[in-house]
Amino acid sequence: MTDRPPLFVMTALSPATIEQLEQRFTVYRGDGPEDTRAIVAGGASVIDAAMMAALPRLEIIAVNGVGFDGIDLDAARARGIRVTTTPDVLTEDVADLAIALMLAVQRRVAFNDRRVRDGDWMVPAGRQASGRRIGIFGLGRIGQAIARRAEPFAKELLYTARHSKPDLPWRFVPKIGELAAASDVLILSAPGGEETHHIVDADVLAALGPDGVLINVARGGLVDEAALIEALATGTIAGAGLDVFENEPDVPRALRHMDHVVLSPHQGSATEAGRAAMAALVLANLDAHFAGKPLPTPLV
Repeated sequence: MTDRPPLFVMTALSPATIEQLEQRFTVYRGDGPEDTRAIVAGGASVIDAAMMAALPRLEIIAVNGVGFDGIDLDAARARGIRVTTTPDVLTEDVADLAIALMLAVQRRVAFNDRRVRDGDWMVPAGRQASGRRIGIFGLGRIGQAIARRAEPFAKELLYTARHSKPDLPWRFVPKIGELAAASDVLILSAPGGEETHHIVDADVLAALGPDGVLINVARGGLVDEAALIEALATGTIAGAGLDVFENEPDVPRALRHMDHVVLSPHQGSATEAGRAAMAALVLANLDAHFAGKPLPTPLV
């Protein structure tokens, strides 16, 4: 017998983090027992009302990330289940990757690397990365960090969000279709969920145009992947840099074989320092909850 609370891990964690959890909890993977009191989830984890009902002693869901579109927050509130995320600690890393993908697509970094490794030296010219109109869809913490990094490259910086932000110097565009039409580079940094599902569709891609580049470091579901593949294959847009996909870890074969696409396996927060800070915040939220103290980063 043990007095350590049962905890269900639903996401990949480092061995060091698992070890720290095992010092505090009885840790389960695969399936959580009925008496589970805590869950460590990932940004893509799905925890619906039925799952919560099947775990009647569940008290807290600690998300190792900032995505929570798979968690039924209304059901959590109704059952008195606390939900936490790890905001801020991954903001800078995700923003860095957005800029890296933007530059890699336009300057053909991945393609040129493959060609040189194959012994080739003659490659087509890339696109100039500076002097472009850069649009950002979603201007929360991560979107603003991307904007600050993108500003030196931008001829004009634009954004679409739920509301304009008069204290910021960039131009507000109310609709994503209008943002795409006004941008040469469209960077996605908005939350996932029903409201933004497939918000980048064939019409938005057509508005972005044949010299346009799409960068997605948000959620794969924001983009109609079939429409994106068609747009890339037909030259409707010039290229894409993708860190997220609709059905991870499955990446469509068509995308994997396109030279004007740069792919990344959902690595936005994947730096050693960033992941360590995220794990520390997950542990801090769990420790606070079971000590009866205020949660550092509560969502619910």
